[in-house]
Amino acid sequence: MAYRSLRAFLDRLEKAGELVRVREPVDPVLEMAALADRAAKQEGPALLFENPRSGRFPVAMNLFGTRRRTSWALSCEDYDEPARELAALLKTAPPQGLWEKLKLLPKLGKLASLTPKHVSGGPVQEVVEREPDLSSLPVLTTWPHDAGPFVTLPQVVTRDPESGARNVGMYRIQVLGPRRAALHWQLHKTATAHYRAYKRRGERMPVAIALGGDPALTYCASAPLPPGVDEYLFAGFLRKEGVALTRGVTVDLEYPADADLVIEGFCDPAAPLVREGPFGDHTGYYSLADDYPVLEVTALVHRRDAVYPATVVGPPPMEDLWMGNATGRLFLPMLQLVFPEVVDMSFPTAGVFHNLCFLSIRKEFPGHARKLMHGLWGSGQMSSTKTLVVFDEDVDVQDHAQCAWRAFANVDARRDLVVVDGPVDVLDHAAPAFALGAKVGVDATRKWAEEGGREWPEPCVHPPELLRRMDELYQRLVPGAAAPARMKLPLSPAASWTPKRSGG
Repeated sequence: MAYRSLRAFLDRLEKAGELVRVREPVDPVLEMAALADRAAKQEGPALLFENPRSGRFPVAMNLFGTRRRTSWALSCEDYDEPARELAALLKTAPPQGLWEKLKLLPKLGKLASLTPKHVSGGPVQEVVEREPDLSSLPVLTTWPHDAGPFVTLPQVVTRDPESGARNVGMYRIQVLGPRRAALHWQLHKTATAHYRAYKRRGERMPVAIALGGDPALTYCASAPLPPGVDEYLFAGFLRKEGVALTRGVTVDLEYPADADLVIEGFCDPAAPLVREGPFGDHTGYYSLADDYPVLEVTALVHRRDAVYPATVVGPPPMEDLWMGNATGRLFLPMLQLVFPEVVDMSFPTAGVFHNLCFLSIRKEFPGHARKLMHGLWGSGQMSSTKTLVVFDEDVDVQDHAQCAWRAFANVDARRDLVVVDGPVDVLDHAAPAFALGAKVGVDATRKWAEEGGREWPEPCVHPPELLRRMDELYQRLVPGAAAPARMKLPLSPAASWTPKRSGG
């Protein structure tokens, strides 16, 4: 189901017992973030702060704080569902390139109805303020050493001045004054490419910052789609309904007509940059202050009953864990189009997305794991992944304890580690230079003779039928006993796990 507003999503959460209304006054400076941090780490409820100590709108937090809520936010019961649907859909598309297939989506039968729709006005423009004051918004200061209040859950809409292609990204926004804000466009992001294009042309860059509306829109702003693939088209695919877009009142950009609030403005590439940060980031550390472009705000439009959405990022686990997990499931089918040997993929929570990725593969030749590493490091946002660990297909990469056991058992440091230099995430404070550093690949697969492997042992496993019978007996002997935790195994007999070539 598509949600007509953020309040519609909150209503569903409340009916399901997934929302707590906070009626006592709570300060957007540190207090809201501290409470939401506690809720996120305990997989607690979404929070609706009805009486913020500053700002004139209620604040919704921890909306994506569990797998269940994140799935509902994406208009499904579990986010594996749209992942399977996307995998089936992409297999029917004739072009061979990954992104060519995505661009074809609106032409594929029923999906033509899921493209964005253009409307006049809309609920988001019920109130138009042409003399805006950002201090009227309950913008959060989330950590003690933050440079000030930051918008943390935005849909930042920009447009390529040459192709006209729209981009929707999730970039933090530091409020500097009533009508000024700093735009944290990182080096490798699409909005930065748009900014450079406007700078070459000597033109001001229009910007719209949408907040709220259907939570699928918020999620899609964070999704790692490439330039040329419209985030609002992808949102239409998830919600099974095209996104209604309306034109801004002071900027020539379109944004969701059902959003709760939109900040409109212009960024002048000829204007001096301003100091932005520090900011307590999703790495769990403060990202350092740096110079970024300025947004001059020209209008604030909003619903009469608008809700301001926010999140807090920091030491994991946080709410963004579940958004990242959803991304891993949704984008696995796309990754498999280019790398069909990939069986599964996981981003462990402690790796904060870009620091660590586990992959399992169907190994078919010596050096296969290394081939995959280099391919991924040259592929979109995977190029920022600091550590890749590659396992055989019988390893459940969603079971991180099993991955640690397998990796420590299977890896010889001199033989199996790959270290390369290249671009890294700009938030990587350990890199010796800004956005440039080393990345590590770990080949944790069984080693074939050609790779320097000796005779390779199999893991200790009982036959499945024996396990089933003994589990049933144990349940009768110890009523109420929890199911045992065991590693995921292939359906074929253990003997079939033996690699095509083994050492020895």
